[in-house]
Amino acid sequence: MTLKSQIESLLFVSLKPMGVKELAAFIKAKAGEIEKALEELAADYAATERGLALVKNNGRYQLTTAAANSECVRAFLQDETSGELSQPSLEALTIIAYRGPIAKLELDRIRGVNCSLIIRNLLLRGLIEEKLMKNESEYYYTVTHDFVRWLGLSSADGLPDYGKLNKLSLDSTAPAPAGTGVPAESTL
Repeated sequence: MTLKSQIESLLFVSLKPMGVKELAAFIKAKAGEIEKALEELAADYAATERGLALVKNNGRYQLTTAAANSECVRAFLQDETSGELSQPSLEALTIIAYRGPIAKLELDRIRGVNCSLIIRNLLLRGLIEEKLMKNESEYYYTVTHDFVRWLGLSSADGLPDYGKLNKLSLDSTAPAPAGTGVPAESTL
């Protein structure tokens, strides 16, 4: 894989803009090499009529949709945020509700797939929120007050079997209860 390809992949799956140092750390390359590759990647996107664009703001980079496609994207997102949640989204939301705060990597591990797009959709709908744990430099996800209020609860611990299932997330030796949809090896 080329350096540009690796950068493009990281920017594509990242929920947040990434800085040169952050990209360099993940790719294990020098900051100067990353900057040069980012310039080339930006030129590649600018030179062709593509659906994505590379945006730089305050020294951080992010792949976004091309401005020319804004109406199409806006209509899609409006439909996506007002329609029903998909089964994978409901599964991820349930895991976040019972296990939150939970890191994306842990959510990915439990579900067995990359949950970046699901997280983005849940964030757009206002069902979950992210919080940066500074001591770990990682984002953790929890359900929002709106989600809890929408369910008619006063707090997340009012969810069915919350005490038992949330306790399991803290007890790495306990198997997941039958019928929860959570594999036993995925307990924390």
